[in-house]
Amino acid sequence: MKPVLLIDFGSTYTKLTAVDVDAEEILGTASSYTTVQTDINEGLENALRQLQEKTGKLDFVKSYACSSAAGGLRMVTSGLVPELTGEAAKLASLGAGAKVVGVYSFQLTEDDLEEIQGLKPDIFLLVGGTDGGNTENILYNARMLATIEPKFPIVIAGNRTAARECERILAGWETHICPNVMPKFGVLKIEETQNKIREIFLNRIIQAKGLSKAADLLSDIMMPTPSAVLKAVELLSQGCEDEPGIGDLIAVDVGGATTDVYSVADGMPEHMNTVYKGLPEPFAKRTVEGDIGMRYSVQGIVDAAGLQRISQISRLPKDRVTELVEELKAHTDQLPNGDSERERLDFALAAIAVEEAVTRHAGTIEETYTLMGQTFVQSGKNLTKVRQIVVTGGSLIHTKETEKIAAYALYSPASPASLRPKEADVWVDRSYILAAMGLLSSYYPQTALRIMKKELEFHGYSE
Repeated sequence: MKPVLLIDFGSTYTKLTAVDVDAEEILGTASSYTTVQTDINEGLENALRQLQEKTGKLDFVKSYACSSAAGGLRMVTSGLVPELTGEAAKLASLGAGAKVVGVYSFQLTEDDLEEIQGLKPDIFLLVGGTDGGNTENILYNARMLATIEPKFPIVIAGNRTAARECERILAGWETHICPNVMPKFGVLKIEETQNKIREIFLNRIIQAKGLSKAADLLSDIMMPTPSAVLKAVELLSQGCEDEPGIGDLIAVDVGGATTDVYSVADGMPEHMNTVYKGLPEPFAKRTVEGDIGMRYSVQGIVDAAGLQRISQISRLPKDRVTELVEELKAHTDQLPNGDSERERLDFALAAIAVEEAVTRHAGTIEETYTLMGQTFVQSGKNLTKVRQIVVTGGSLIHTKETEKIAAYALYSPASPASLRPKEADVWVDRSYILAAMGLLSSYYPQTALRIMKKELEFHGYSE
């Protein structure tokens, strides 16, 4: 037996997964409240005790971890044009596993600087201009940033002509120069920037989040939890070596505060009479909806769908929906616990969270007419041919209605412009192993893939 320990320091719970990499099986899982307010190691030790009560004493040969504790990796970005370099910066940050708490375009103002100071970012991503293009904007923003306190790491990934000058302007700051995230108009180059963001997370953010003692127990890797999940879904989709994946997919993680959506698919137009508008999107893409969550962000679900829609899905009167939502906002740890009304409300909230988050993640298509006749314009990813949906998050795995909730990720005639999947099989992460398998995949990709294919609960598509 060759046991490996995989740790996910979550915002609420620290989750452990023990794996025997020789037998390619999970030995046990456990979780405990993340004690980030005191000493995060307390939560880790509590979870370890629970785990070894199930598995017996284990001598781990390796241990790896990811973290979203204390707010995760908070990033702010600034670019030139919102739809171009600004969007490229956002895609780079999200793909690196960050929580993007601020996005700015054009020249930063004094009010912007006040907001940025209040946001307290872990990292700032400074971009703007294609190579050989505009340098004025990024240099101006560098000068503005140089005036504020406290200092934070700044990744410079804009017009290469201005990069070194930005570095000189920001003398005294921790700066890192990366290739331009958009070197040419409509071209994305974000991989090196994402790697640098993760490296800063390793070298600096671990200490800021109180994880330095826990890091001493680790063999090597620590990354933001969303980055680990993205690695897992990429592996599950694409496969490795002689082990095939399951094909193009989307994954949805509905949490208490946010809903993350991942897609692994090309997503480009399928037909000759469809033109693509905007930046090409990453093959493996992540978005996070910070206003959509089952507890802390429940009001965002209400705002997105309206009381009438929630009432319709839950089969509860609107006034009762209002009462129950107010209860959830006041008691974010509340669970349905067999209460019929609360179960119906949770079903409706989860369904709308999935629907809204996947709709925002997927692309759109619109019909137009030119001198050549009927034409379609696509923005974002075309996910209509994706045939696999992976779901996780408490509201989806602790219910018997998982398939029905997951179905809200699919195309609906009510939103004909949305390029969501037409039909799909559902894979349920009942044991919360996606982040753990993303960690494991860095060293044992084939083992991680085989465990996922074995452990994820499969439900074939049915209308």
